[in-house]
Amino acid sequence: MHEKEKDLIRAWQRGLLDRRELIRGLGAMGVTAASAGVLVNMMQTQALAADFDWKRHAGKGVKLLLNKHPYTDAMIANLDNFKALTGMNVAYDVFPEDVYFDKVTAALSSRSSEYDAFMTGAYMTWTYGPAGWIFDHNEWIHDPAKTNPNYNWEDMLEGVRKSCAWNGRPGGALGSPDAKQWCIPWGYEQNNLTYNAEMFARAGASVPKDLDQLIETAVQVQKANPGVYGIGVRGSRSWATIHPGFLSAYANLGERDLNVSADGKLSAAMNTPGSKAFHAKWVRMIQEAGAPDWSTHTWYQVGTDLGAGKSAMIYDADILGYFMNGGGNAMAGKLAYAPFAASGNGAPTPNIWIWSLAMSRFSKDPDAAWYFVQWASGPEHGLFGATKMDFVNPVRASVWADAGFRERLSKNYPGYVEMHDVSAPGASIKFTAQPLFFDLTTEWAATLQKMVAREVPVDEGLDQLAESVNRQLKEAGLG
Repeated sequence: MHEKEKDLIRAWQRGLLDRRELIRGLGAMGVTAASAGVLVNMMQTQALAADFDWKRHAGKGVKLLLNKHPYTDAMIANLDNFKALTGMNVAYDVFPEDVYFDKVTAALSSRSSEYDAFMTGAYMTWTYGPAGWIFDHNEWIHDPAKTNPNYNWEDMLEGVRKSCAWNGRPGGALGSPDAKQWCIPWGYEQNNLTYNAEMFARAGASVPKDLDQLIETAVQVQKANPGVYGIGVRGSRSWATIHPGFLSAYANLGERDLNVSADGKLSAAMNTPGSKAFHAKWVRMIQEAGAPDWSTHTWYQVGTDLGAGKSAMIYDADILGYFMNGGGNAMAGKLAYAPFAASGNGAPTPNIWIWSLAMSRFSKDPDAAWYFVQWASGPEHGLFGATKMDFVNPVRASVWADAGFRERLSKNYPGYVEMHDVSAPGASIKFTAQPLFFDLTTEWAATLQKMVAREVPVDEGLDQLAESVNRQLKEAGLG
């Protein structure tokens, strides 16, 4: 690399020009876009090494347990930079999601030392943390001898960062001052609308602004597009049916999953008048404009139907809509994005899923494992994944501020950047943290299935659900 090229990259590192200006400048020197990315990564690695002893664990190795996901692909694609920076070796096992979490639970519950770090969702740490299977990562985050000065923990989006921290007390607020950082945010998902712009135009439909309009619009576009159903939402008998669009709308309307009393006791909040009104509308939406086989729909079916042109829109993870707008999907290039607030008042407040990284308490060398975790969740790797791979959504404000990243999204994913920016301030986990999370939300999904199938009236079904939830909470000593 010539000195002029190095000088240009150093100027970018000092914030004197943005990434777009950097690539343009390198291009004027005859450097291709692909080569420019390699040069920038190399210079970043050198800059990191100058500020911190990244070689402290040189010669050691870490082993990772990973879910098959584009975020994983981005990390694997950048591992050579980590190895060059640290002199460490990295081994990993990758499993599809339908078996992945069982693999994690088996490894942790058996106190296996095979894996040093792993991917997890924040919800899972509500079990792993109190069980003593994972660390409170604050011990490493705030230790300057173990964490590089450029890590910039406060660069993490606040709602995402706090959603990964809990004090371990059932009903305790996420991100409270006494919270433990059970996992490190890596990439996350907001729940908003992805819609087929051509189908909407054919129906003369506009993007809905509240829950009533969402139902009306779903019916409208369904009628105007024969063979297409109006809206995709999840429906399988799983906790994962409750957390995306469903809970995002529910929470935006001011409803809660559980009540927390002054003495810390928990009780069901699903059978309030407001909750019953919401459920009645949600059920009607699915009955009138949902998938005929809605009760089988997971993340995958919701996404593939949108990508294949079987549905006109989805209310689900924004990154699911992102992936359906590319690749070999029939509707690639025809999808657009919009924020959604079910109340119609104020900004969206989406519930979120957070792919995170955590260190096993049974790791033989957690300090070495932390070197990998801080690198993988750091701003340099985040920018690499966002600009060179499909690492959306990054959890760092600095990556979202990058002009090259924003330009890439705006060019190919209409409305995506604006959707994220509007929603990010209110994006957080809306559930009440407690150890029965998976059992109670799965029962909630089963009740929803019965309502949609007209096996039980909404009011009666929610009263039955609340009674069962309260009984389980009391039996567990939580209610």
